[in-house]
Amino acid sequence: MTSFNSIRAVVLSAGQSLAVVVGLGFAGHAMAGCAPPPAPGAPESPSLSGSPFLPAFYTEGSEGSRELHILSIVGLWKFTFTSEGSQGIPDGTVVDAGYVTWHADGTELMNSGRPPITGSFCMGVWKPVGPSTFKLHHVALSWDPTGTVFVGPAEIRETVTVAPKGNSYVGKFTLDQLATDEKTVLAHVQGTVTATRVTVD
Repeated sequence: MTSFNSIRAVVLSAGQSLAVVVGLGFAGHAMAGCAPPPAPGAPESPSLSGSPFLPAFYTEGSEGSRELHILSIVGLWKFTFTSEGSQGIPDGTVVDAGYVTWHADGTELMNSGRPPITGSFCMGVWKPVGPSTFKLHHVALSWDPTGTVFVGPAEIRETVTVAPKGNSYVGKFTLDQLATDEKTVLAHVQGTVTATRVTVD
């Protein structure tokens, strides 16, 4: 695994070495837990007996037809971000790994593998965009390696699909490290995200 120091070395701006921001992020407003009630005559939610997943509505189509889905993304996951097509970072480089919790209310919390002094906890919001497919907008605050100079916010966006058995997901991510003006892009990283569910057993 490539060290974080070697990754920082390839992300430069204004003569200052920046830490690659690692965290999960995802666009869109919260949907789970805020879904509309079923239409009159709609079938009742299937029994969740023995299931760790929560029910929510997924809306698609121009007519806004509702389909009831089990949000299999909810829970605790062990994730890995792997670079693919990132300038200055070889394909296959692990740029972050850690743990992430997707909450039923449409929010998300990540404990990144980054050194805590650079900002290792970050948050996001998510929504379903298709059967077992979810979009995330994640925001992190990045600091220099000393933990004393604020670099700026980082935006991480993911689209992931949960496997049929609900124990893993795969997808794509992009990470844009912004300057303190929240507009200037200092670094861009992209690639694949994979995750496996963490259970009580």
